[in-house]
Amino acid sequence: MRIVLVVGWLIVPVLAYAWHAGPGQQYKQLDASNVHSLLAQKALGEKDYSFAIESFDNALKNLPEGRKAESRRLRLEKDKAMMMAKKLPEAHADLSDLVTELEADNTTDAKLVNDAKAALANSQYYVTWLMRLRGYGQDVWEPEIEASRQTYRWLAEQAQAAGNADAAKNWQEDCESAIRLARMDLNELQGLPLPSQ
Repeated sequence: MRIVLVVGWLIVPVLAYAWHAGPGQQYKQLDASNVHSLLAQKALGEKDYSFAIESFDNALKNLPEGRKAESRRLRLEKDKAMMMAKKLPEAHADLSDLVTELEADNTTDAKLVNDAKAALANSQYYVTWLMRLRGYGQDVWEPEIEASRQTYRWLAEQAQAAGNADAAKNWQEDCESAIRLARMDLNELQGLPLPSQ
């Protein structure tokens, strides 16, 4: 009986080390990713967008492979932070890729798709504003603002169908803002302050 107990106690450290060296590494990575994600959320609350972007990058780097949903959520939050940090072109490009990726995957959570589409519509609105101020032709900026308007309208309809009247009203107002931006005279646009999030 003693031999069985001694052998059992000698096997415990071997099993613990095997778990630590194998599956335990994934949990360690996940913990590190969660810490960076929490730091990013705290930085967003403090309006320290540069640090938030850096923390989201670290969270993505530490995230174990095969965690698509978490990776996509982190990318979306990072892109939103990038828009706030005046990195609109980079955020806009990644949001466009992210929405395409999400729409191609039938297993994606609908709320994540809606959040990504909303962020993309916002980036399209601000990109259009900047394009118009920089003198781009209507053939360049119009597809952006039209895509933004259509997304805002779709989001308003989704919110209305879900019974969320406040969200539907907000999305409808954003849709009307997109229409105004498309119709606004350039001189009138130049007299307005740049919009912010």
